[in-house]
Order: sequence, then C-alpha cells, then structure tokens
Amino acid sequence: MTITAAQVNELRQKTGAGMMDCKKALTEANGDFEKAIEILRKKGAAVAAKRAERSANEGIVSTKVSEDHKYGVIVELNCETDFVAKSEDFVKLANEVLEKTFQLKPDSVEELLNKAPQLNVHVTDVMGKVGEKVEVRRLAKVEAPNGFIMDYVHFGSKLGVLLTFDNVAAVNDELVTLSRDIAMQIAAMNPICVYREEVPKDVIDKEMEIYKELSRKEGKPENMLDKIAQGRMNKFYQENCLFEQAFVKDNSKTVKTLIDEYNKNHNAQIKISHFKRFHLGDENK
Repeated sequence: MTITAAQVNELRQKTGAGMMDCKKALTEANGDFEKAIEILRKKGAAVAAKRAERSANEGIVSTKVSEDHKYGVIVELNCETDFVAKSEDFVKLANEVLEKTFQLKPDSVEELLNKAPQLNVHVTDVMGKVGEKVEVRRLAKVEAPNGFIMDYVHFGSKLGVLLTFDNVAAVNDELVTLSRDIAMQIAAMNPICVYREEVPKDVIDKEMEIYKELSRKEGKPENMLDKIAQGRMNKFYQENCLFEQAFVKDNSKTVKTLIDEYNKNHNAQIKISHFKRFHLGDENK
C-alpha cells in the first residue's frame, strides 16, 4: 500500500522518531499505526512515544554569524531536563544542528530536516541514549547584505539573540561594542519590537481599553479617557519598544540616544532593522 507524507508526519509527531524510520515502520506495518509504533519502539526509535504529554522545555539556544557579519542563524534544540541539556551527546547534537542550519539556510525546521535527513537519525539516536524527548524546536536565519548582524547567547545557553542593523557603510570597534550592548539589552529587557509603529493594532487596542477602564474606575471624566490612555500608552512604548527603552547600562540614555550618538560621531546613518530573540520554552515558534 502507499504510505502518504501526512501519515509519516503524524507518526513522527506521535513518536518523535525520524521521518525515514517512520516511513519504513508504516510500510512494514501496512499502514497500521499501532503496529508501526511497536516496530519503532522495538528498534529504540520511539523513545518519545511514552512521553507524548511531556514537555521538552529545556535545551540549548545557539547562534552563528558569518565572519563578515552579514548572515546569521539562531537555533533552539529541546530536551526534557537540564541534566540532559548539559550532556555530551546533546551538546554535540546541538552543534550539528547549528552547523547544518548555517550551511543549508533553511526557512523552517521541516525544510532543515528534509535537506539533512541524517539529522533525524541523529536526533533519534540521542533520544535512545538519553531516554528523553529531543526535538529541533525552531530556527531562524537572517541576511543583511548592506547591514551588520550581531549575536549574543546568555550564560547557560538558554537565551539567544540575533540583532540586525541596516545602512552600515563601515564596521569599527565602536559599532561592535554598540551592537553587542544592544543585543544584551534585548536579552535582558525582552522588547516586543523595535519601533512603536510595529506594535500590532490588537495589542494597542487591548492596552487602550484597559487604560480607559482603569481611568473610569478612578473617576476620571469620560471625555478625558482617550487622552489619559494615550499618555499611558507612551509609557507602554517606552517599556516594550527597543528603540525607546532605557539603556540597561545607563538609564539616563535610551537605545535611540545610543544610535543617534553613534551616527553623529561617525557621520553615519545606521538603523536597527529587526531582532530575533529565542528563550527556552517561549510559546511562539
């Protein structure tokens, strides 16, 4: 019988086994899922089968940036416990996933595993050794042909950042220091975006409604609610938009101040383009 890609993917989701292992097991079982799971378990390839409800929120976040700082990747590899995350087998696998991601430039985990099917085998092997669910949870790539990319991984490898600048005509030590400081700022302060114009409308609407309701309960006049809420929104932007945040190393300055000072001192026009921030267990993939 013909085994479809959807069947293979479903079995992979249930067991954590590699795609090729799942396809072979389904073929051998003539499409019978329970029998295929049994086959995988007998081969030691379905360690995650009994752990389907377990969450894999430990692991490693890793980054790599090209020597010219114009291309970079960030990857999250998950397991169940911090003990396994520090094990030699898991760390080796994390490095392999990072290198393959850097080389192959995939847009998604699925594309990575399709381009490098041997990774599925290695993930399954590590699951068999450590007895925990192991998965490549997410990845991202960034390219900046006219810019500059800085990476930062916080101590413990549970939090990583890729920061991208545009309009970078020349790279100097001051730019490297500035970009590293701002990458650390992103790690520490967890902004939701770079500029206030990028805050989603639904977030703004929700915050405005909360602020207006608070003002009503404080007895403020109805015709003043919008103005008061807007004032509180400015505070929200200052706390949640990177460009307006107070600099963690010197709260008398904002990130905007740092960029403006650099541009003035170097007759430059650099601009923060965007960032990627991966923290273990984040809801967003």
